[in-house]
Amino acid sequence: MEIRTSVTEYVQEKVRALRVQNTSTNGFQNVSCIRANTMKFLPNFFQKAQLSKIFLCFPDPHFKQRKHKARIVSYTLNSEYAYVVRPGGVVYTITDVEDLHEWMKEHFEKHPSFERVEKVFEDGEGVDGEGMDECVKIMRTETEEGKKVERNKGMKFVACFRRVEEPAWP
Repeated sequence: MEIRTSVTEYVQEKVRALRVQNTSTNGFQNVSCIRANTMKFLPNFFQKAQLSKIFLCFPDPHFKQRKHKARIVSYTLNSEYAYVVRPGGVVYTITDVEDLHEWMKEHFEKHPSFERVEKVFEDGEGVDGEGMDECVKIMRTETEEGKKVERNKGMKFVACFRRVEEPAWP
């Protein structure tokens, strides 16, 4: 799900090209991209506990204070993520903006439905406890934005949050 038309079109073209290249294996049939506002319509697309993973890759940082309400991570939106992610499922985040990284960490850590997965980096355990998580590796090196940050010698900040079984509600 992506709100920007240009990004949606780019991803849809990429998926079509991959499907053409992999017709013999029927590859990439489980991939799609739709233009939608996740902040408004996420529960309209997914049932409760339907997803095992959500990826928030290089979201718009909305630097100005008055635009923070447009950020893709907030306490309220995290409740929506908690609704669609199954217990044990993981929300993956990556950004090249340290302030946004701290914002996302703060909002997920204070939400009772999520716990931080501490070791997700190349030199630590992965989300599943065995080496670097493959999803983290791909987010860091294979996404278009990840490649751009790498070319510009920028930093990438990663955090993962596991959906807890039964949160202790305040």
